Amino acid sequence: MWHIYSAPSKRRIETDVMKLLMSDYEVNLVNDNMQEFYVRFYGPAETPFAGGVWKIHVELPDQYPFKSPSIGFMNKIFHPNIDELSGSVCLDVINQTWSPMFDMINIFEVFLPQLLRYPNPSDPLNGEAAALLMRHPKEYDAKVKEYVQRFATKEAADAAAGKEEEDEEDDEMSEVSSISEEEATES
Repeated sequence: MWHIYSAPSKRRIETDVMKLLMSDYEVNLVNDNMQEFYVRFYGPAETPFAGGVWKIHVELPDQYPFKSPSIGFMNKIFHPNIDELSGSVCLDVINQTWSPMFDMINIFEVFLPQLLRYPNPSDPLNGEAAALLMRHPKEYDAKVKEYVQRFATKEAADAAAGKEEEDEEDDEMSEVSSISEEEATES
């Protein structure tokens, strides 16, 4: 059973990722792996997200396109359907109604821009953003723009990609310093 769609899946992953690599999107593969990569995504014009730049982390499951990709914003965004801390996205078309007819280009050209243009405050991952959007839409827009200026610059997007590597380096550094502190207290 597994072998029936592992080869077509692999081919489909390569096709979809190559389409994305050949598009205008900036794509960075993780360890030359076609199943994990980052895509630079720009906020749609005529929205409070305009001018924003986000680094989107994408992981394709082995069963792709029969199983939906995992998508997350690496730098902060203020949006009712995006978790501010994890960056995970609440979007039906990715979470429930995904179809093998969709590909990676659809996500970046249609689904994510639509999500930013038409937030759904009745199904929030960020309750604060949802409440603000429903009660004070102008304040919501202002807060979105403030987040764009603070967290969605090109520099912030670049830094967001390196965030995980830096965390790992920090862990290694703290292990080294704790060892030398122990040796100092023993002598």
